[in-house]
Amino acid sequence: MRDKGTVTTGTDTGALIEHILTRYHAVHRADLADLLPLAERVEQVHADDLAAPRGLAQALARLAQELEDHMRKEEAILFPAMRAGGGSGIAQPIAVMRADHDDHAEGIARIRNLTNGFRAPDHACKSWRSLYAGTARLLDDLAAHIALENDVLFPRFEPRA
Repeated sequence: MRDKGTVTTGTDTGALIEHILTRYHAVHRADLADLLPLAERVEQVHADDLAAPRGLAQALARLAQELEDHMRKEEAILFPAMRAGGGSGIAQPIAVMRADHDDHAEGIARIRNLTNGFRAPDHACKSWRSLYAGTARLLDDLAAHIALENDVLFPRFEPRA
């Protein structure tokens, strides 16, 4: 299992952002770079198998594009603003990021459905099993990433009720 790091609500904002960049953004990009060709290969090799995850490569590619767009917005706009202390205009980019997080749920649900909840059939080859394990790990990491931003980072810059 990957180290989630020791991030607490007391972690300095700059250190927290750096943790998100290295532990989540970089890892998501690397994982997707490995998973996309693997998904394409599994779908192609097992095209005649009714249990094969048809459409998984496309669903992962769509999620990869959504994540890349989202992470670029954070890296170019939101995180620099947060490192500079926030300010009155920061509420809008945070709201956009929260909406993006919510929007990822549909693609994640589709991936879970296509993979039968990451349960490979008994006859699945090593690549197929590796694809499901890697995809499950990616989505677990993504959930932890979203929770860290929504529950720890963003509230630092949102008005308290």
